[in-house]
Amino acid sequence: MQIDPALQSSADNYKLLTNLVLPRPIAWVSTLSSSGVVNLAPFSFFNAIGSEPPYVMVSVGLNDKGEAKDTAKNIMSSREFVVNMVTEDLFDAMNISAADFPPDQSELDAAQLQTAPCVHIRTPRVARSQVSFECKLFSAQQLGKNTLFIGEIVMFHVADELVDARLRVRDFSPIGRLGSPSVYCRSTDRFDVARISYAQWLDKT
Repeated sequence: MQIDPALQSSADNYKLLTNLVLPRPIAWVSTLSSSGVVNLAPFSFFNAIGSEPPYVMVSVGLNDKGEAKDTAKNIMSSREFVVNMVTEDLFDAMNISAADFPPDQSELDAAQLQTAPCVHIRTPRVARSQVSFECKLFSAQQLGKNTLFIGEIVMFHVADELVDARLRVRDFSPIGRLGSPSVYCRSTDRFDVARISYAQWLDKT
């Protein structure tokens, strides 16, 4: 089947895209409003996009009223944000934070979460998150009705039990997003296959 996105509705294109590009990691983004309210919201249009320096990207769409979401407004105003990773024990809190709370009400209060301070930015992180990335805004680009935010990671926060002295990460199992609107996955079923070189491939042919 061939499906031309130009002939489909935005809703149908969203449904196809989010059910075919998977699994997607979840960026649980904390931001700080100009009045000091901490906003927290999950986004699955998210990934790491570079390592020298380390960059992540988060794409934020419009709300149901067709207006910029609080996350986008806060990032543009403060030029910083935190990406908190979501493990299964935080799923219910993450799900609550996805609701359309008013700008003057923090999702952290509703989800009964505590914050922890960051080092290089004013925006706090989620204390219970095993991994958080402090980000300073590098660029913002309008992509139709989405805004693509690229953040430079200026501090990694990683739970002590996840990383050893050689920076090897172990037993970290964040959840991911699968199909729209509400299908998720665990990352506990894994396999490890070493990458081969061209010379090794030649030896096998």
